[in-house]
Amino acid sequence: MDNADYAMVALRLANADLGNLDEVRAALHDEPWWADRLHEPDLPVLRGVADGLRRALDAMVAADDDTVLTEINDLLSTHPPRPRLSGHGGPEGLPNWHVHVAGPDAPAVDEVAAAAAWGLAQGVVQYGTGRWGRCGAEDCNTYFLDTSTNRAKRFCSPRCANRVHVAAFRARRRT
Repeated sequence: MDNADYAMVALRLANADLGNLDEVRAALHDEPWWADRLHEPDLPVLRGVADGLRRALDAMVAADDDTVLTEINDLLSTHPPRPRLSGHGGPEGLPNWHVHVAGPDAPAVDEVAAAAAWGLAQGVVQYGTGRWGRCGAEDCNTYFLDTSTNRAKRFCSPRCANRVHVAAFRARRRT
């Protein structure tokens, strides 16, 4: 994985409903090597990480840089990445160079927590705090990263944007 992928792990964890193990596994569907190794006792740790991610993301949305710094540093100190270079999984026996954020024997929950903390920190380094947002649809609380060139993203997905725009169009037509 690269740092951009870890930022997406942070967003998926922050946006996940962590009510049960199946929901956590669904949120981490792109990382089956973690999802398949998680267990019920890991849920409280992941809920704590998600809460910290949400506090940091809320601070970014509110342009509260001091809180962003505090929350992300708290996550990093509680769930420190322990980077190591890996080369497994490449095509035709060639190395697929990438960095893991936990040791080879670390429990999946430790790696997920460290990846989310590291990903959000690296996301702030790469994109700053002004590109993180919360969906503008009234009934959606999903966080997103705006990588558009004009920094105009207001919704987490085209689905939410379409719903809001269609509702506004219909409301205008009624009046």
